[in-house]
Amino acid sequence: MIIPAIDLIDGAVVRLYQGDYEQKTQYAKDPVEVVHEYADQGATWLHIVDLTGAKDTDKRQLHLIKRMVDTKRMAFQAGGGIRSEREVAQLLDSGVSRIVIGSLAVKQPELVKGWLKSYGSDAIVLALDVNIDEQGNKLIATHGWQENSGVALEDLLENFAEMDVKHVLCTDISRDGTLRGANEALYEEVSQRFSNIAWQASGGIGGLDDIRALRPTGVSGIILGRALLEGKFTVKEAISCWQNG
Repeated sequence: MIIPAIDLIDGAVVRLYQGDYEQKTQYAKDPVEVVHEYADQGATWLHIVDLTGAKDTDKRQLHLIKRMVDTKRMAFQAGGGIRSEREVAQLLDSGVSRIVIGSLAVKQPELVKGWLKSYGSDAIVLALDVNIDEQGNKLIATHGWQENSGVALEDLLENFAEMDVKHVLCTDISRDGTLRGANEALYEEVSQRFSNIAWQASGGIGGLDDIRALRPTGVSGIILGRALLEGKFTVKEAISCWQNG
Protein backbone atom coordinates (compact mmCIF):
# COMPACT_ATOMS: atom_id res chain seq x y z
CA MET A 1 0.00 0.00 0.00
CA ILE A 2 0.93 3.64 -0.28
CA ILE A 3 1.74 5.18 3.12
CA PRO A 4 2.17 8.97 3.20
CA ALA A 5 4.59 10.22 5.84
CA ILE A 6 4.55 13.37 7.92
CA ASP A 7 7.45 14.61 10.07
CA LEU A 8 6.62 16.98 12.92
CA ILE A 9 8.74 19.52 14.78
CA ASP A 10 7.00 21.75 17.33
CA GLY A 11 3.64 21.29 15.61
CA ALA A 12 4.94 22.08 12.12
CA VAL A 13 5.21 19.81 9.09
CA VAL A 14 8.86 19.45 8.08
CA ARG A 15 11.28 17.28 6.15
CA LEU A 16 14.90 16.62 7.04
CA TYR A 17 17.53 15.83 4.46
CA GLN A 18 19.07 12.47 5.40
CA GLY A 19 18.08 12.93 9.04
CA ASP A 20 19.98 16.19 9.49
CA TYR A 21 18.13 18.70 11.72
CA GLU A 22 20.31 21.44 10.22
CA GLN A 23 18.92 20.67 6.76
CA LYS A 24 15.25 21.18 7.51
CA THR A 25 12.48 22.26 5.19
CA GLN A 26 9.27 23.53 6.81
CA TYR A 27 5.97 23.41 4.94
CA ALA A 28 3.02 25.77 5.39
CA LYS A 29 0.62 22.93 6.12
CA ASP A 30 -1.43 22.13 9.21
CA PRO A 31 -0.86 18.48 10.22
CA VAL A 32 -4.57 17.78 10.74
CA GLU A 33 -5.39 19.30 7.36
CA VAL A 34 -2.76 17.03 5.81
CA VAL A 35 -4.56 14.02 7.32
CA HIS A 36 -7.80 15.07 5.66
CA GLU A 37 -6.07 15.87 2.38
CA TYR A 38 -4.38 12.48 2.15
CA ALA A 39 -7.49 10.60 3.31
CA ASP A 40 -9.61 12.38 0.69
CA GLN A 41 -7.22 10.99 -1.93
CA GLY A 42 -7.54 7.43 -0.69
CA ALA A 43 -4.78 6.94 1.89
CA THR A 44 -5.65 4.38 4.54
CA TRP A 45 -2.48 4.72 6.65
CA LEU A 46 -0.27 7.63 7.73
CA HIS A 47 3.29 7.39 9.02
CA ILE A 48 4.09 9.99 11.71
CA VAL A 49 7.60 10.87 12.87
CA ASP A 50 7.70 13.01 16.01
CA LEU A 51 11.08 14.71 15.64
CA THR A 52 10.54 16.92 18.68
CA GLY A 53 9.84 13.85 20.80
CA ALA A 54 12.85 12.10 19.32
CA LYS A 55 15.12 14.83 20.70
CA ASP A 56 13.32 15.20 24.04
CA THR A 57 10.87 12.50 25.12
CA ASP A 58 9.28 14.88 27.62
CA LYS A 59 8.19 17.05 24.70
CA ARG A 60 6.56 14.29 22.65
CA GLN A 61 3.73 15.82 20.62
CA LEU A 62 1.02 13.55 22.01
CA HIS A 63 -1.73 16.17 21.93
CA LEU A 64 -1.15 16.88 18.25
CA ILE A 65 -0.88 13.20 17.36
CA LYS A 66 -4.14 12.51 19.18
CA ARG A 67 -5.84 15.32 17.23
CA MET A 68 -4.68 13.66 14.03
CA VAL A 69 -5.82 10.21 15.14
CA ASP A 70 -9.16 11.57 16.36
CA THR A 71 -10.07 12.50 12.78
CA LYS A 72 -10.66 8.75 12.35
CA ARG A 73 -9.88 9.21 8.67
CA MET A 74 -7.27 6.43 8.52
CA ALA A 75 -4.97 4.26 10.61
CA PHE A 76 -1.68 5.60 11.98
CA GLN A 77 1.79 4.33 12.75
CA ALA A 78 4.00 6.65 14.76
CA GLY A 79 7.46 6.87 16.24
CA GLY A 80 10.50 9.04 16.68
CA GLY A 81 13.13 8.10 19.25
CA ILE A 82 10.95 5.75 21.29
CA ARG A 83 12.94 4.79 24.38
CA SER A 84 10.50 3.44 26.97
CA GLU A 85 7.39 1.33 27.37
CA ARG A 86 5.66 4.41 28.79
CA GLU A 87 5.98 6.09 25.39
CA VAL A 88 4.69 2.98 23.62
CA ALA A 89 1.66 2.88 25.93
CA GLN A 90 1.02 6.62 25.52
CA LEU A 91 0.93 6.40 21.74
CA LEU A 92 -1.26 3.30 21.76
CA ASP A 93 -3.60 5.02 24.23
CA SER A 94 -3.81 7.98 21.85
CA GLY A 95 -5.20 5.65 19.20
CA VAL A 96 -2.08 4.97 17.14
CA SER A 97 -2.27 1.45 15.66
CA ARG A 98 1.43 0.71 15.25
CA ILE A 99 4.48 1.97 17.12
CA VAL A 100 7.64 2.51 15.09
CA ILE A 101 10.80 1.42 16.94
CA GLY A 102 14.20 2.32 15.55
CA SER A 103 17.52 2.52 17.42
CA LEU A 104 16.24 0.66 20.47
CA ALA A 105 15.80 -2.53 18.44
CA VAL A 106 19.59 -2.49 17.96
CA LYS A 107 20.66 -1.16 21.34
CA GLN A 108 18.21 -3.08 23.55
CA PRO A 109 16.77 -5.94 21.49
CA GLU A 110 15.53 -7.91 24.49
CA LEU A 111 13.46 -4.93 25.65
CA VAL A 112 11.85 -4.58 22.23
CA LYS A 113 11.23 -8.33 22.09
CA GLY A 114 9.31 -7.91 25.32
CA TRP A 115 7.11 -5.26 23.72
CA LEU A 116 6.46 -7.52 20.74
CA LYS A 117 5.35 -10.21 23.18
CA SER A 118 3.23 -7.83 25.28
CA TYR A 119 1.51 -5.84 22.54
CA GLY A 120 1.64 -8.28 19.64
CA SER A 121 3.73 -8.22 16.49
CA ASP A 122 1.08 -6.31 14.55
CA ALA A 123 1.50 -3.32 16.90
CA ILE A 124 5.23 -2.87 16.35
CA VAL A 125 7.12 -1.71 13.24
CA LEU A 126 10.89 -2.07 13.30
CA ALA A 127 12.43 0.92 11.51
CA LEU A 128 15.82 -0.24 10.29
CA ASP A 129 17.84 2.44 8.49
CA VAL A 130 20.88 1.13 6.66
CA ASN A 131 24.15 2.36 5.26
CA ILE A 132 25.38 0.00 2.55
CA ASP A 133 29.16 -0.21 2.35
CA GLU A 134 31.36 -1.07 -0.62
CA GLN A 135 31.13 -4.77 0.21
CA GLY A 136 27.34 -4.62 0.21
CA ASN A 137 26.97 -4.95 3.98
CA LYS A 138 23.72 -3.39 5.21
CA LEU A 139 24.79 -1.78 8.48
CA ILE A 140 22.08 -0.29 10.66
CA ALA A 141 22.48 3.34 11.71
CA THR A 142 21.10 4.55 15.04
CA HIS A 143 20.41 7.76 16.94
CA GLY A 144 18.93 9.67 14.03
CA TRP A 145 21.55 8.22 11.67
CA GLN A 146 24.36 9.84 13.65
CA GLU A 147 25.92 6.52 14.70
CA ASN A 148 26.77 3.31 12.87
CA SER A 149 25.80 0.37 15.06
CA GLY A 150 28.02 -2.14 13.28
CA VAL A 151 25.04 -4.50 13.29
CA ALA A 152 23.98 -5.96 9.95
CA LEU A 153 20.31 -5.86 8.95
CA GLU A 154 20.17 -9.61 8.41
CA ASP A 155 21.78 -10.40 11.76
CA LEU A 156 19.29 -8.28 13.67
CA LEU A 157 16.32 -9.88 11.94
CA GLU A 158 17.68 -13.35 12.63
CA ASN A 159 17.93 -12.33 16.28
CA PHE A 160 14.28 -11.26 16.22
CA ALA A 161 13.08 -14.30 14.25
CA GLU A 162 11.60 -15.98 17.34
CA MET A 163 9.27 -13.00 17.85
CA ASP A 164 7.47 -13.36 14.50
CA VAL A 165 8.16 -9.77 13.44
CA LYS A 166 5.50 -8.71 10.93
CA HIS A 167 6.43 -5.16 9.91
CA VAL A 168 9.81 -3.68 8.97
CA LEU A 169 10.33 -0.21 7.56
CA CYS A 170 13.69 -0.18 5.80
CA THR A 171 15.41 2.98 4.57
CA ASP A 172 18.53 3.18 2.45
CA ILE A 173 19.96 6.32 4.05
CA SER A 174 21.87 7.32 0.93
CA ARG A 175 18.58 7.70 -0.94
CA ASP A 176 16.54 9.53 1.71
CA GLY A 177 15.29 12.96 0.67
CA THR A 178 17.10 12.79 -2.66
CA LEU A 179 14.11 12.04 -4.94
CA ARG A 180 16.43 9.96 -7.12
CA GLY A 181 14.71 6.63 -6.78
CA ALA A 182 14.56 3.82 -4.25
CA ASN A 183 17.05 0.99 -3.91
CA GLU A 184 15.03 -1.71 -5.68
CA ALA A 185 17.79 -4.33 -5.38
CA LEU A 186 17.83 -3.94 -1.59
CA TYR A 187 14.10 -4.50 -1.23
CA GLU A 188 14.02 -7.42 -3.64
CA GLU A 189 16.81 -9.12 -1.70
CA VAL A 190 15.34 -8.67 1.77
CA SER A 191 11.78 -9.50 0.65
CA GLN A 192 13.00 -12.80 -0.73
CA ARG A 193 15.13 -13.68 2.29
CA PHE A 194 12.55 -12.63 4.90
CA SER A 195 9.33 -13.38 3.03
CA ASN A 196 7.25 -13.58 6.22
CA ILE A 197 7.81 -9.85 6.85
CA ALA A 198 5.70 -7.07 5.34
CA TRP A 199 8.41 -4.69 4.14
CA GLN A 200 7.88 -0.94 3.90
CA ALA A 201 10.23 0.79 1.47
CA SER A 202 11.40 4.30 2.29
CA GLY A 203 13.77 6.82 0.80
CA GLY A 204 14.30 8.33 -2.62
CA ILE A 205 10.87 8.15 -4.23
CA GLY A 206 10.70 11.13 -6.58
CA GLY A 207 8.23 10.12 -9.28
CA LEU A 208 5.62 7.58 -10.28
CA ASP A 209 8.24 5.60 -12.19
CA ASP A 210 10.02 5.01 -8.88
CA ILE A 211 6.83 3.55 -7.42
CA ARG A 212 6.33 1.42 -10.52
CA ALA A 213 9.88 0.09 -10.19
CA LEU A 214 9.15 -1.17 -6.66
CA ARG A 215 6.12 -3.25 -7.64
CA PRO A 216 8.11 -6.41 -8.53
CA THR A 217 10.37 -6.27 -5.46
CA GLY A 218 7.93 -7.83 -3.00
CA VAL A 219 7.50 -4.86 -0.67
CA SER A 220 4.06 -4.45 0.85
CA GLY A 221 4.17 -0.70 1.36
CA ILE A 222 5.90 2.47 0.21
CA ILE A 223 6.54 5.44 2.50
CA LEU A 224 6.17 8.75 0.67
CA GLY A 225 7.26 12.05 2.20
CA ARG A 226 8.99 14.86 0.37
CA ALA A 227 7.61 13.98 -3.09
CA LEU A 228 4.03 14.45 -1.88
CA LEU A 229 4.76 17.65 0.02
CA GLU A 230 6.46 19.15 -3.02
CA GLY A 231 3.72 18.12 -5.43
CA LYS A 232 5.73 15.69 -7.54
CA PHE A 233 2.54 13.62 -7.68
CA THR A 234 -0.57 13.13 -5.54
CA VAL A 235 -1.52 10.36 -3.15
CA LYS A 236 -4.31 9.39 -5.54
CA GLU A 237 -1.86 9.10 -8.43
CA ALA A 238 0.55 7.08 -6.28
CA ILE A 239 -2.19 4.64 -5.24
CA SER A 240 -3.30 4.19 -8.83
CA CYS A 241 0.28 3.58 -9.96
CA TRP A 242 0.90 1.04 -7.18
CA GLN A 243 -2.31 -0.84 -7.95
CA ASN A 244 -2.31 -0.65 -11.73
CA GLY A 245 1.24 0.05 -12.84
